[in-house]
Amino acid sequence: MLENAFAARLIAWQQEHGRHDLPWQVADPYRVWLSEIMLQQTQVATVLDYYARFLARFPDVKTLAEAPLDDVLAAWSGLGYYSRARNLHKAAQRVIDAYGGAFPASRTELETLPGVGRSTAAAIAAFAFGQREAILDGNVKRVLTRAFGVAGFPGEKAVEKQLWRLAERLLPPGGIQAYTQGLMDLGATVCTRGKPACTVCPMVDGCVAAREGRTAELPTRRPKKAVPTRDTVMLLLTWRDQVWLERRPPSGIWGGLLSLPEFSTSAEAERWAATFGDADVDAAWPELEHVFTHYRLIITPLPARLTDGSAKVARDGSGDWWPLAEACDAGLPAPVKRLVGRLQARSTASS
Repeated sequence: MLENAFAARLIAWQQEHGRHDLPWQVADPYRVWLSEIMLQQTQVATVLDYYARFLARFPDVKTLAEAPLDDVLAAWSGLGYYSRARNLHKAAQRVIDAYGGAFPASRTELETLPGVGRSTAAAIAAFAFGQREAILDGNVKRVLTRAFGVAGFPGEKAVEKQLWRLAERLLPPGGIQAYTQGLMDLGATVCTRGKPACTVCPMVDGCVAAREGRTAELPTRRPKKAVPTRDTVMLLLTWRDQVWLERRPPSGIWGGLLSLPEFSTSAEAERWAATFGDADVDAAWPELEHVFTHYRLIITPLPARLTDGSAKVARDGSGDWWPLAEACDAGLPAPVKRLVGRLQARSTASS
């Protein structure tokens, strides 16, 4: 029966074929926690560079807790899901204030940190403290649904509860770090979403999906919903080699980041630019599409230049002028950073 042999097979496979050179594979709860937050919704290959740069800037939890949020968001810029960065900052402050700078070792206490859910807390507890806890991230859900033939969308509460019970039953009495890493490695490198390498999987002879030809069917996909589209005009307003950037609200999409002013129409954007003074509005650049989890954003970039005699500061104090040479290093959403970078390149080429 696969359930009885699952943990032993997985540990043996991980020791021989798993990943052993990831930079966060250390007994340092800060580094483990940072990696687990970054790896939420993001692939390892993408995280590696960001992780190294972030760690160089914030080498420990105290440095992170004391840093301005703007610096944290700037270091996070491009990784997406920016609520993770805001919660990371809040959690670091909580570790300092509530735990004296030492991360708690139990899953239940780790779950009290902002941005840390059950599976993330369990992973930190297992890797950093050797606690015997079950994880259930996306990779693990895929492995378990295929190996044991668990049908139904894993995001549904009943199915998720079933998977949690299974994950807890499978826990080995020892070797929790190798086991937990093995689950992640197996899902990331063998039991992949598109083309699972079943012939080299240690579970193949007992896997329900492999035996019944259901690897494409499991895990059951989310019920399809129409993805709405939202249109916006982003104004790239420049003045003397500077660009106007505004702070977004602290919650919601791109919360707390700097961004370009947004409008419903180009005419509305032009009228707003005119409140500064004389503005020369250029033709709109080609549309840029950015896909979020729940909708598609179609951006129309509209460049405009103010004359030298125009007003420098907006009356409502909603933003500020940033030197084009520095703007890309600020905490900007990925599509905004691309637009500002293009603006910077055009300015350099014309000077």
